[in-house]
Amino acid sequence: MGYSKRIVVDARAHLLGRLAATVAKQLLEGKRIVVVRCEEINLSGRHIRNKFIFLRYLDKRRNTNPSRGPYHQRSPSKMFWKAVRGMLPHKTPRGAAALARLKVFEGVPPPYDRVKRVVVPAALRILRLKPMRRYTHLGKLASEVGWRFGDVVQKLEDKRRVKAAAWHERQKQLDKFRAKAVETTKSKVAKETSALQALGSL
Repeated sequence: MGYSKRIVVDARAHLLGRLAATVAKQLLEGKRIVVVRCEEINLSGRHIRNKFIFLRYLDKRRNTNPSRGPYHQRSPSKMFWKAVRGMLPHKTPRGAAALARLKVFEGVPPPYDRVKRVVVPAALRILRLKPMRRYTHLGKLASEVGWRFGDVVQKLEDKRRVKAAAWHERQKQLDKFRAKAVETTKSKVAKETSALQALGSL
């Protein structure tokens, strides 16, 4: 199956495991997927609990020669990538090809800032988690366990939002002008039609 078009998923406010499962299934079906804003992914459970779980995971590096692994990814995008990899048979040709069709990013880099982004309703935190349940922001967790680029991503995202707001305002103005032009054209056509009918030409 060949899919030339990429599906761009906005990962903000999605639960990590549910989103990873959906993405893994789509990758195995042959689709090419880009996941942006991975730092805004959520994990169910309190922040301190998830932090302790990750710190225990980091401590496993002492069990053997660290150069042999396991290799612990600290950036939110690579944390998500590793979750998806765990749901794929990535040591087989089919699984490796599926994993190669996945791209993950913090923030929304070009050219994906000008592409329509979708969400996965089955993985949205607000739909899948009870209102009073606690949850963790993956970006905050990553910053506390060794990720050093949270501030950089935040600055770039602020710039992108300003540009996007300006573009949206321009589009609203253009829509108004287009609507006005359509109304003017309709009124002119109506006048000319009525004049022709009065002359008996129609």
